[in-house]
Amino acid sequence: MNPVKLCFRTFVFILFLFVFRFMAQAQTEDDAFTMNKNQICLGGMFSQSQFDHYWEGNHLRDNLNFGTVTYQNYSIMGIYGITHSLSVLASLPYVQTHASAGTLHGMSGLQDIGLDLKFKALHIQSSNGQFTLFGIGGITVPASNYLADYLPLAIGLKSRTLSGRILGDFQWHHYFITASYYYTFRSNIAIDRNSYYTNQLYLTDQVQMPNLDGFLIRTGYRSTHFIAEALLQNYTTLGGFDITTNNTPFPSNRMNWNAIGLNLKYEFKKPLNGFTLYTGGKYVFQGRNVGQLKTFDAGLFYAFYLSKKHPQSASQKSSIQ
Repeated sequence: MNPVKLCFRTFVFILFLFVFRFMAQAQTEDDAFTMNKNQICLGGMFSQSQFDHYWEGNHLRDNLNFGTVTYQNYSIMGIYGITHSLSVLASLPYVQTHASAGTLHGMSGLQDIGLDLKFKALHIQSSNGQFTLFGIGGITVPASNYLADYLPLAIGLKSRTLSGRILGDFQWHHYFITASYYYTFRSNIAIDRNSYYTNQLYLTDQVQMPNLDGFLIRTGYRSTHFIAEALLQNYTTLGGFDITTNNTPFPSNRMNWNAIGLNLKYEFKKPLNGFTLYTGGKYVFQGRNVGQLKTFDAGLFYAFYLSKKHPQSASQKSSIQ
């Protein structure tokens, strides 16, 4: 093997081991792929979200004390194929927040670490198309001691989570539809005060976080090297309370939203074989106690094998989004 290529692959493998140890919640649990056995895909993703209006309960309003709130997320991401049907997914996000008006300062730091396992439970192929069913389970844990009781400028909610997800994908020729449903259990969090008020007074620093569920529907065009998809996403908090008038958000608020989006992905051919470029955007068009977010994503990834023996069939190809 070419010494330069060998050094590069050795560096990427060492980087993977480092990243794998400190991973966070995977960003690819909703795609219809698993990696091939002994295949690794590593990369980085940048995401920026902004809002200047938010829902106070069901009322959409602005707030001159915040102006425009911006979130920037820099993530190191990875997937490893344990078998052809089982993959481990992970990422580590670094988040920065900023408000264009008022006296509140933004925050920055590592957000939540975690790990997801994706299992291909069923694959049926016929002349009418192919159907694949996946089961996904994951955990997240805060990666740093950030302040959760500082919304909307906190970098996260600091709750440990355990989630389960079921995903089905149907493809006919180059056209597909993917639908998934998830449920997430969330632990209590501790805030930096010993009393707070929601719809009643609590004399404790412990905040009970409601669980949540939601669904994601994706549909579009999929070929060997290119994917274009539209999406509809729902996020529903199963409990909580509304933001009170002219008050700041609280971690256990009822935070619901619906969003639409578009994603594009291109897998390069030779001489850049193994590299994938991803971009996408999302818009929250309806919500409750959340910002009317506009989000842009972009990422670059590289996939390779740990062993020389690997499948050549295009039907076995797997990708990261």
